Amino acid sequence: MIGHIPQYAWTLMAGIIFLSYLIGSIPFGMLVSYIGGMGDIRQIGSGNIGATNVLRTGKKKLAVLTLLLDMGKGSFAIWCAYIFAINYTVQAESLAAIFVVVGHCFPVWINFKGGKGVATGLGVSLALTPIAGLLSCIVWLLAARLSRISSIGGLSAFVAWPLFIMIFNHLDLKTPLLFPALLISLLIFFRHRTNIYRLSNGTEPRIGEKNQKN
Repeated sequence: MIGHIPQYAWTLMAGIIFLSYLIGSIPFGMLVSYIGGMGDIRQIGSGNIGATNVLRTGKKKLAVLTLLLDMGKGSFAIWCAYIFAINYTVQAESLAAIFVVVGHCFPVWINFKGGKGVATGLGVSLALTPIAGLLSCIVWLLAARLSRISSIGGLSAFVAWPLFIMIFNHLDLKTPLLFPALLISLLIFFRHRTNIYRLSNGTEPRIGEKNQKN
């Protein structure tokens, strides 16, 4: 993917990377919680700014709004890349996909301590690969519902997304959109490393339960 970008286009790509990172850095979970009168979401539950932790406030509508906004910023970054780099769509969208999730996970506005990337990643998947993204969202919903563990839903979705992309491209490992999907999935797994540890020893909280700050 990167090797196919001509040198003269890298200024534009750098702008897309920067814009996508800033879009991803918008801490919607914090903003929604403050506006909803719940205070600083980082002082509640796990301390995470994502929709799952907002749900621990007991405000389901705020959690749904956070989920939609975080998904929306992922899709919006892809849309911006398409508009601004119409001649290099795949490259621009791939970079936007990666860096909007990086921005969510490591937002500049709150000392680079952000969310775990699932909602933003799902928004990216829907915009970048609509059918594979939709199927990944279904996997996410089913896994979370059956297990009643949020992290299982998110991790399952990001195992499924690259697999769906490969299946729809006849197992072609060189398909361009597989690269950002794999990087995003790896980042999301990295951000869930404490969750994976708790899953392994059976202490991961179920949806609706409180857990200690990590």
